[in-house]
Order: sequence, then structure tokens, then C-alpha cells
Amino acid sequence: MTSSASRFVRLVETQRPAISITVDGEPVDALAGDSLLVAVLTHRGHLRQSEFGPEARSGFCLMAACQDCWMWTPDGDRLRACDTPVRTGLIVLTQPPDMPWPRRA
Repeated sequence: MTSSASRFVRLVETQRPAISITVDGEPVDALAGDSLLVAVLTHRGHLRQSEFGPEARSGFCLMAACQDCWMWTPDGDRLRACDTPVRTGLIVLTQPPDMPWPRRA
């Protein structure tokens, strides 16, 4: 169900197959072919909170050149929401997971 606070409203291509992803432990319905950015912003007003303050971030360049739409996997891998296609079972976090540094050996 799309929230009234969502940033995007889907008007076309509504017949693509539905898939489910998880964002911060909450299920989010998406459509096959959606980017992670589209999937999240059709359900809420922002992707994540800025790491430098309380501001909400929703993507800036939309072509994978900036770092505004970073999201994380539970393993600590970063994903750019604007160019990551959704897939069934995808689990993402809006803040980096609490892991010791460095995250990768």
C-alpha cells in the first residue's frame, strides 16, 4: 500500500509482476524492473537520513554519480538506490549496520 507521504506516485506500468523487498525490517512492495529508489519512494517520502544531520535524503543526481542515495545491505555493502534493480527478497537498510571498522577484511 502506498503511503500518502510517498514522494513518487505510480501512474503507469502498474501491470508488471509484484515483488517484495525489506527496508529497515519492513516489507515494501515493488514491481519487477523498479530501481530501489523508485520502490522506496513510492512508499515513503525519503530514502534515508543524512549522515551529517537530521535532513532527509531522497537522491540527487539519479544517475549513480553522487552519494545521496546510498543504502546498505545487512552485511555492510553499500548500494546506490538509483541504479540498483530490486529483486525478490532484497533486504536493505537506510543507515549503515552497526559493525566494527573496517567492514571488510
